[in-house]
Amino acid sequence: MRPGVRNLITDVPGLLVGQATEERAASGVTVVHLGGAWPAAVDVRGGGPGTRETEALAPENLIGRAHAVVLAGGSVFGLAAADGVAAALSARGIGLTLRPGSPPIPIVPAAVLHDLGNGGDKLWGLAPPYRALGMQALDHASADFALGSVGAGRGAMAGLIKGGIGSASIDLGGGLIVGALIALNSIGSALMPDGVTYWAWPFELDDEFGGAKPPPGPVRIVDPAPDESRLNALGRLQPGANTTLGVVACSAVLTNVECKRVAMMAQDGIARAVRPAHTPFDGDTLFATASGAIALDPDFQRPAQVGRIGSAAADCVARAIARAVFHSRPGNRGT
Repeated sequence: MRPGVRNLITDVPGLLVGQATEERAASGVTVVHLGGAWPAAVDVRGGGPGTRETEALAPENLIGRAHAVVLAGGSVFGLAAADGVAAALSARGIGLTLRPGSPPIPIVPAAVLHDLGNGGDKLWGLAPPYRALGMQALDHASADFALGSVGAGRGAMAGLIKGGIGSASIDLGGGLIVGALIALNSIGSALMPDGVTYWAWPFELDDEFGGAKPPPGPVRIVDPAPDESRLNALGRLQPGANTTLGVVACSAVLTNVECKRVAMMAQDGIARAVRPAHTPFDGDTLFATASGAIALDPDFQRPAQVGRIGSAAADCVARAIARAVFHSRPGNRGT
């Protein structure tokens, strides 16, 4: 097992990521620009999600594809970032054309995290910055992008420490690449009780988040009550005040229904890397998409191959979560 060339979700060919950060507001936007209308699906496990156009991706509905996926800070205000991305894509001629002469309609699902209480000037009145940030992020879309306290992860926390943007990929051979992008703003912690080792340590490749190994002996389980007062003081023990958002992608030919299964399996990566996960206070949401570049092997059961992709996606999510924290720490900033 080895990471892709960049160890980023953009190792999936055709997929680009752009980010825009508003330092004054200590918030931002991250856009995953797909190379067309890719099959896509979403799975929501948290108790307080904030989303847009997720029903357009439901297997029982008509569309089941997306042109871009937006992750944003700003809680409900951040959903406006998808408006900016949709308008910019349409102006480029990207989207569904339902009648000749009508503007193209891009499908741009989105999910937001709550960073309104994490510092920065949020008193924007009638002019939240997210629509403009969405367009800026799309303009910056490229194969290389920064990790850590940037974009949608600028104001994010992971329990009581800094969260942020993380990404990871894995090369399964034969052109089959799986990758994940995470915006980590969880109520749970990405670190074991020693405060050093990541819960995701068994999945680390090439010391990508520091190579720390757990101390010998059984894991010491800590009662969360001692930190409850600190979390309350931060205003985080409220439904929707925290979340882990993400996108997983692969280069395989998958249907919308198969993307749904991959998204469901990828949620296991959150549970492996964050404790606790999927709480009533989180809005954990994962999108899954597929480029369609690599056909699955006709000599093997298709469900088994989809399961392999889903398993790899879960591993990438766990690694991306650890990398989000690692790259948000001083001295580890960047890709």
